[in-house]
Amino acid sequence: MSKKRSVVIVLLSFSILLSAVILFRHFYPNENSRFQAYTEDLFCQEVSSNTITLHFTLKEPEAYNLPDIPVSYGLVSTDTNLLCASAENALAALHSYNRKQLSKENQTTYDILEYTFNASLKEAEYALYEEPLAPLTGTQSQLPLLLSEFHFYDTDDCDTYLELLTQTPEYFRSIIEFEQAKSRHGLFMSSQCADSIIEECRAFIQMGSDNYLYSSFEERLRELDLSKEKTDSYIDLNRQNIEAYIFPAYEELINALTALRTTGKNNIGLCGLPEGKEYYELTAAGQTGSSRTIPELQALTIKQMTEDTAAIQKSLSKNVSENTTPAGMFDSRENILTDPEPAAVLSDLETKLSGSFPKPPKVNTQIKYVQKSMEEYLSPAFYMIPAIDNTAENVIYVNQGHMPDELSLFTTLAHEGYPGHLYQTVYYSATNPDPIRNLMNFGGYIEGWATYSEMMSYYLSPLSNEHATLMQRNSSVILGLYALADMGIHYDGWTLLDTVSFFRSYGITDTSTIEEIYNLIIADPGNYLKYYIGYVEFLELKKEAVEKWGEEFSQERFHKAVLEAGPSPFDILRKTVLSE
Repeated sequence: MSKKRSVVIVLLSFSILLSAVILFRHFYPNENSRFQAYTEDLFCQEVSSNTITLHFTLKEPEAYNLPDIPVSYGLVSTDTNLLCASAENALAALHSYNRKQLSKENQTTYDILEYTFNASLKEAEYALYEEPLAPLTGTQSQLPLLLSEFHFYDTDDCDTYLELLTQTPEYFRSIIEFEQAKSRHGLFMSSQCADSIIEECRAFIQMGSDNYLYSSFEERLRELDLSKEKTDSYIDLNRQNIEAYIFPAYEELINALTALRTTGKNNIGLCGLPEGKEYYELTAAGQTGSSRTIPELQALTIKQMTEDTAAIQKSLSKNVSENTTPAGMFDSRENILTDPEPAAVLSDLETKLSGSFPKPPKVNTQIKYVQKSMEEYLSPAFYMIPAIDNTAENVIYVNQGHMPDELSLFTTLAHEGYPGHLYQTVYYSATNPDPIRNLMNFGGYIEGWATYSEMMSYYLSPLSNEHATLMQRNSSVILGLYALADMGIHYDGWTLLDTVSFFRSYGITDTSTIEEIYNLIIADPGNYLKYYIGYVEFLELKKEAVEKWGEEFSQERFHKAVLEAGPSPFDILRKTVLSE
């Protein structure tokens, strides 16, 4: 979901690629065709790693001649040596190809794979530092939503889904074993974080018969147009599996976390762990796709915040000198939209792309709402990444409990829809990229683009330009504060008291709110960085494009180059875009 966090941590079976490389060299006449055969084989291995990945990536897997795989979520691995060996084998297979003999497009794919495998090799040494559970973004939150969006193209998919439910206890036990291993090594989460996750799990169970896994199943089943007898049979089996496997798996997770909750030895950021700073550096690089060091990211953040603050002060000073009402007095609670229905807002945003963005492909988008009982535990909104062979069908969830006003709805749908996640996803898919590129997860690009889109949307809204500037710059400053707090907590060792002092220096004085932010950052290191640093890296890249292209620069040209380059680390993206 917007690629915020993978639902499963799986061991990638790259070792067999070495033998596959030999076959490719025998059967294919040139380096480009051999390399493309290699990436297709790699894609097939990756997409077949578990049932969730396969189903959400491909509507018609038979088109890739994939073998039948056991129904499974995959398992969480704690074997550091095996993970390192897997990454080393992946690099060896990749390096057997002559990059100089590849096309420009294949060279970019090569570079991205090399970046990914090198990062995996470094991160494998810190396997137990990873965290599959986190408030709002962890497996316990995302898995039910993925299950509720498991599309039934036919009854075979329904059967697969029902069997997958039976695998939930085994999958959760692998997570429990992972958390127990973390505890033995002194790496378990803080008690506050454990309590938040336990509370989420209890809320999910307490929904009982009102749980959306019941209603969503029936909705998807109706699309198959089955007989009443068959429909009732499926509904009854779904109910049995939820009660026999899903709820007990959550109960087991609650019990395990309750037993472990006081075993965490570190109550500050990652820097409080052995080699914690080094791990955070890898985390920040992985989350942002930026090659800058933490001090450089801190300096970049302060620089952007200074620019934003100066723009706010200039606008307010202008109002004072002209003796007019400060634009900053705009009340965001007032109604600003002609039609505040999310579908209408999304359509309006799409029409406003013209002139600044290339024309988007035609797609269908369904707006869904987070169940009220789970609003507290889920993000304000999220976009479900569609199957790569079915990008015409899209889903955006809106959490009405986190949507205080119409402006928030407008900018949130810009982030999730146009020109954000939905637009970026379907536009890039329409360029027909190498399938393996669709599996590359670069949070800095993905969330950075969506945040960049959100910031631009203030100027697409009904607000006056002056109002838009103030609101947008203020939003940017707040995100910058979160990013600085993330780096301060995890890299510089800020305590809660330090964090309170930091926010108060910027006029944010509500201690309970600051404590909530602190706990979220503790639980999910680097999460805010991919949004803010990704956004600022796009701003920096745009400045370079303006300087290089001169009078030939246009918003549409820049956006087209970025979108067609696709998700990638910023050094590779910069090289691709500026070569246009």
